[in-house]
Amino acid sequence: MTAENAEEGTRLDDAAAMRLLRGGRLEVAGRLIEATNMTLYCTISAGEQVAACVYKPVEGERPLWDFPDGTLAAREVAAYEVAVATGWRLVPPTVYRDGPFGPGMVQLWIDADPDADLMAVMRSRQPALRRMAVLDAVINNADRKGGHLLPLPDGHVYGVDHGVCFSVDTKLRTVLWQWKGRPLSREAVAVLVHLDQELERGRLGRRLRELLTAAEVEATWNRVRRLLDTGIHPYPSGDWPAIPWPPI
Repeated sequence: MTAENAEEGTRLDDAAAMRLLRGGRLEVAGRLIEATNMTLYCTISAGEQVAACVYKPVEGERPLWDFPDGTLAAREVAAYEVAVATGWRLVPPTVYRDGPFGPGMVQLWIDADPDADLMAVMRSRQPALRRMAVLDAVINNADRKGGHLLPLPDGHVYGVDHGVCFSVDTKLRTVLWQWKGRPLSREAVAVLVHLDQELERGRLGRRLRELLTAAEVEATWNRVRRLLDTGIHPYPSGDWPAIPWPPI
């Protein structure tokens, strides 16, 4: 995934995008009014490098009954860290940093394919979506809507809006149930084995403990081990609505 310089037409790889997100100058250009929490469209710059990004300040988070106040930005960063550990690059580069309205989540803006049919995308069985379904099961995503999928012209799909993830309670709610009960792919099993190791004694476990509670990290590890034990994509639990509303 790359970030494009608005003036020069140059592109940034993920490592360069992360450096820009961490240290660049953040300027608010507008607000995404359809978002539930304060979500600001920004430019971020350092020297000649310029990119678009999304900034969600903690102060703009609405209280939720089932997630502690002021934790959504950190959960978004935690989802990115898990995505990086999978090697699938399903979440755009994301950091936690200070901004014009205080600390919050800053994420590289992705220009999705404007011609993509989201209903068709979210019902498809393309590999990127199957990987996304595994990621969502690991992070316990409570709100995977079709509008949170960003398909690209080359067939890759990114996922965004991961503020309501990592609950210790089973809350998986998604539009990606195409594979429920199906055996996990060999690729997914290999990734889950890697996540198991990373959560036990690797960088991922250490990083998640900086962003989440100990109980939430333990629950994440338990979900990984449960997926490995069952060897299948999970079924809806029956204790929680299986599909978010609205689904888009």
